[in-house]
Amino acid sequence: MKTDIEIAQECTPEPIGDIASKVGIAEDYLECYGSHKAKVDYNLLREEEHAPGKLVLVTAINPTPAGEGKTTTTVGLADALARLGKNVVVALREPSLGPVFGIKGGAAGGGYAQVVPMEDINLHFTGDFHAIGAANNLLAAMLDAHIQNGNELNIDTRKITWKRVVDMNDRQLRHIVDGLGGRAHGVPREDGFDITVASEVMAIFCLATSITDLKERLGRIVVGYTYDDEPVTAHDLQAEGAMTALLKDALKPNLVQTLEGTPAFVHGGPFANIAHGCNSIMATRMALALGDYCITEAGFGADLGAEKFLDIKCRLAGLAPDAVVVVATVRALKNHGGVAKADLDREDLAALERGLPNLLAHVENITQVYKLPCVVAINAFPTDTKAELDLVETKCTELGVSVALSEVWAKGGAGGVALAESVMALCEEGDADGRSADTFEYSYDDSLSLTEKIEAIARRIYHADGVHFEGAAVKEIAKLERLGFGDMPVCMAKTQYSFSDDPTKLGAPRGFDITVKQVKVSAGAGFVVALTGDIMTMPGLGKFPSAHKIDVDENGVISGLF
Repeated sequence: MKTDIEIAQECTPEPIGDIASKVGIAEDYLECYGSHKAKVDYNLLREEEHAPGKLVLVTAINPTPAGEGKTTTTVGLADALARLGKNVVVALREPSLGPVFGIKGGAAGGGYAQVVPMEDINLHFTGDFHAIGAANNLLAAMLDAHIQNGNELNIDTRKITWKRVVDMNDRQLRHIVDGLGGRAHGVPREDGFDITVASEVMAIFCLATSITDLKERLGRIVVGYTYDDEPVTAHDLQAEGAMTALLKDALKPNLVQTLEGTPAFVHGGPFANIAHGCNSIMATRMALALGDYCITEAGFGADLGAEKFLDIKCRLAGLAPDAVVVVATVRALKNHGGVAKADLDREDLAALERGLPNLLAHVENITQVYKLPCVVAINAFPTDTKAELDLVETKCTELGVSVALSEVWAKGGAGGVALAESVMALCEEGDADGRSADTFEYSYDDSLSLTEKIEAIARRIYHADGVHFEGAAVKEIAKLERLGFGDMPVCMAKTQYSFSDDPTKLGAPRGFDITVKQVKVSAGAGFVVALTGDIMTMPGLGKFPSAHKIDVDENGVISGLF
């Protein structure tokens, strides 16, 4: 069986100018990075008039070691719609080097449903993440320089909240002491690094609607507090102009293509378990402006990625999906039902029945909480049996939701035609109960307090009994509301593996509370982050990271990259 990278390397991509012309992007707006990738000038959105296309969100069940195939389904669905004569544009996140070299993998799809050049996309690509890291760390350097040179803003070094970042899993940097070596080398203090995709700069980058909006958001970043407990911002440090200068080219969406030549924007990449998990608003709006359909995805399971896409990105950008696809595999559902990874190839209807509530809970959230039309995509594996597939379809039909078998990994767009037809029907007509983009609702109202917003997500989306707020979180919520941040949406930092904050509770657990340990404001991004469980903003590499298998030969050909 061929690997993903072998399949991608056998492809002969079209020149990126030809891909751009498919959706009417004039050459004047293209900035090419070689033959097969380019940035598209954001002025295209301002200068060209385009009627918006249909917005389709692809999400999934809670991830398992068995795999779900959300990005693969996103790409294959787009290719299938193109085969049906639709003008389609994909909008995806860029992968972080952390999971690329760790265990999760990249974000270019798989099999015959990939975006290319996959090696570039999964590695340095066009340098966006480097620019984001540089902007983040410039602000950190300017903060420490201000303190070193007199501290006119009266910053309390014990209340600095801004961390440096690096786009790599590196547990050694989670908790450090810096500024050592004497007076000339800074003020000693406890510090730490986050992974780049957890930086507020990344969130701002993905939520900004223009370069002016980007600069204003950067200026609102809270880096710490004074001895009087008043916030200190990047604007107070006069940092936003230089930060924007580092990001001005990165802000332009990256254009690539699928294996079948469907245009795809791959731009921005916040994690969904520690950030809001969606590609940039700029890329999504560009895809909507240029295509009949924009197919996009949100990170991890629907309790994280879709919730944040709908409650944060759609709220801030004024978007409403026309349809939602929830991706699952029979293997993953059996894993949720208690079957070990090594035994997933055997038919086990009892385990599948035990695991199905995970899928059904996500579907119910989409249709009953957000009031959106939904289709379940079963990402097919050769080991799936007819009885197992029939059971999934029966249970979904009981909820009034259709099911489509997706074979895009093995067959590309041809394997996604049934799914594409279901999506088209939902986008054009809504579902049988009248749900459509016009019936879309958020899971909580803006007028609620921060505590009430967190409780609404926990009860309505996670199906928790309630929320326990630790003392530090209670104090921080009170402070943030006093400072005027209480009207912001909430970004929950939670494990991706469970509806709960305990990664071992698979399926659709009930009878649990969510514990909020810490709360912090991302004032530039425009949301408040609530950290639950033992969530880490700097992951670490495992004993057998993917980096062990990656190599390059004397001709520069990469191998082992999935």
